[in-house]
Amino acid sequence: MAERLTLHEDPRSGNCYKIKLTAALLGRPLQTRQYDILKGETRTPDFLGDINSNGRIPVLQIGGDEAGGDGARFLPESNAACWYLAAGSHLVPADPFEQADVLRWMFFEQYQHEPNIATLRFWLRFIGESNLSDEQCMLVPGKRAAGEAALALFAYTHVAHEAGFDMGGFACLREWIERIEQTQGFTPMS
Repeated sequence: MAERLTLHEDPRSGNCYKIKLTAALLGRPLQTRQYDILKGETRTPDFLGDINSNGRIPVLQIGGDEAGGDGARFLPESNAACWYLAAGSHLVPADPFEQADVLRWMFFEQYQHEPNIATLRFWLRFIGESNLSDEQCMLVPGKRAAGEAALALFAYTHVAHEAGFDMGGFACLREWIERIEQTQGFTPMS
């Protein structure tokens, strides 16, 4: 029997989405348990004590039952969860150098791509520009410039327009996004 996989997520998050997309591309069943981060649902004593002590999502739960339970293991960090799901599949090359190259892109995504595009998307789409602090407003131009330099990964690139990025000048990226969306097993972001 295959292990039970549960994604603790906020469906608006690209980091959560890339785990769901990885599982879908591999045909792996993945249950979800949803939290609203804007309502502080990942800061409750139960979440902090049972799921992730740093109060962040996504968290991939491996084993256990709906409430966690005996034998449940919890893997925070989206790229670690994607790697866990994809290990041994066609998504991870067998050659050690090529594996390292995949990891390089995963690290790039988390340190160059996600902090800029995802942060702006969250601020503009879910908080609202009129609700940003003065400090956040001052950071927007720098995050936009860094985001434009890093438009290379699907989870946040395909929703970069929600962060105010003009995708009109990126024909190759738009074509790439369309090819990903046509891949067998593709699942759209909520």
